[in-house]
Amino acid sequence: MNIRKWLKEYSRDCNLKYSSTSTRSTYKSGVKKFLNHFRNEIEPKSIPNDKIKEWLLNSKTHNTRKHLQCAVNSFYTLTVNMPSKISKLPYPKKQKSLPTVIDKNHLITVIKNIHNLKHKAIIMLGFSCALRVSEVINLRMCDIDRNRMIIHIRNSKGNKDRIVKLSETLLANLEAYYRKYRPKNYLFNGAIGIKYSRSSCQKLIKNYLGKEYTFHTLRHSGATAMLENGTEINIIQKILGHSSIKTTMIYTHISTSLIQSVKAPM
Repeated sequence: MNIRKWLKEYSRDCNLKYSSTSTRSTYKSGVKKFLNHFRNEIEPKSIPNDKIKEWLLNSKTHNTRKHLQCAVNSFYTLTVNMPSKISKLPYPKKQKSLPTVIDKNHLITVIKNIHNLKHKAIIMLGFSCALRVSEVINLRMCDIDRNRMIIHIRNSKGNKDRIVKLSETLLANLEAYYRKYRPKNYLFNGAIGIKYSRSSCQKLIKNYLGKEYTFHTLRHSGATAMLENGTEINIIQKILGHSSIKTTMIYTHISTSLIQSVKAPM
């Protein structure tokens, strides 16, 4: 099998199909692993379905199998022109568990005690606006609308745009950060690259909040805090950019104040 040829063709198709850099990277990596595993086959079309299924089922984790399956399905659909090759294989069901959140009062205290203005602004944005790490590092100066007190989130997950509220406290911290660092193009510049990296954001969370947390914990915590502050669930859905209200409803299950307000039957 000419692996290089297939990878080149899929890379082209993948770039045309998907706008997300993360999706393209994940899919290309998965297809490369797939082709290398079946390098002794004549062509992708000749690989038996049973062998593909066996390879997928040998994945170490649930997420690994799902990512590989999505990548291979994309490869056969876009490049090999065999969309039904593995489409009938069901995707693994993920175990349903409640997201981890951090108490809002504790978070506010931690944020107030951060002296590094860049670190404070990044963590505050993640919590106050319930943003994904990719949304924070892709923010540009022009996305901050001081007049309307909103922040534009552009080309987010699903290639969708949305707006989130810019609080007075957050604005004051962003202005203090800007006066000191004078960032260019992106709101947060990296030490080497033109923008701050995902890994650097994750390190901030580990350093300031604990090794058991990730940047996405800030998003969960921010959404839960909004709910506890009285924000309607459909508004939170818009803020988070969820396509389905069912996804947002998970926060009603982890809100301490909502649970404590329930009157027990006995």
